[in-house]
Amino acid sequence: MIKLVSSLTAAALTLVACTGVEQAVDQTGRKAATKAVTEIIALNFPQVPKPLIQTFTGCVVENASAVEVRELAKASVVGVDDDTIAVVRNGLARPATQSCLRERALTNL
Repeated sequence: MIKLVSSLTAAALTLVACTGVEQAVDQTGRKAATKAVTEIIALNFPQVPKPLIQTFTGCVVENASAVEVRELAKASVVGVDDDTIAVVRNGLARPATQSCLRERALTNL
């Protein structure tokens, strides 16, 4: 019984540590993705007013999946291509991103 409790405690601590590492990796990836998204929006979406580029960037990055974040973070290092532009375009079309933009756009103009 004591071995079982010790094993469960160790497993729980490992999961907590893994969660912290996952969150740190996710935050790092999202910071790197921000650079690429800002560039993509500034260069490929001229309808976005300059004062709102950061708002659009934040909403896209916040609503991106882990796979999309990885793709965008990679683009911040190797450069933007049509695939990364498509990731941003798809992100902008998401209802969650649209909601984020509605909430933040007026306060950031």
